[in-house]
Amino acid sequence: MDEDIQARLLNTANEVAIKAVGEGHHPFGAILVGPDLETVLMRQGNVNTVQHAESELARRAYLEYDPDYLWECALVTTLEPCAMCSGTIYWANIGTVVYGASETDLKELTGADPENPTMNLPCRTVFASGQKNLKVYGPLPNLRDFMLAPHKEFWNRQ
Repeated sequence: MDEDIQARLLNTANEVAIKAVGEGHHPFGAILVGPDLETVLMRQGNVNTVQHAESELARRAYLEYDPDYLWECALVTTLEPCAMCSGTIYWANIGTVVYGASETDLKELTGADPENPTMNLPCRTVFASGQKNLKVYGPLPNLRDFMLAPHKEFWNRQ
């Protein structure tokens, strides 16, 4: 997938993350994009420490779309999916994941904050443990600071 397309989609996901903060939630945002990489099928902000944007979106997508169709779609998220979200994406049969900044980047910001007990388990490791060959794009170094900006502001005021 072209980096310009990834950047455009990540910008949309970041808008969802910023909206989530405005609604009193953590600054994570995810979108589900159709096979054309243009059509945004769903948007989801973070809900709480357990209801992450990616897992909530994947569950909703699985209920609404055929698994074969989802395999052709992309879940685009501001930060690397955690182990829980990666497992949910895998089981929902979403075939492509795009993320802007890594989970280790996030851990540098949040440290031991109990609202974000980040695990050191890359999404690629979770996906590689399964039987499906998901495509994963990320992190995008040139967008790292842009993706982390809402987090720097959010976690510093906690």
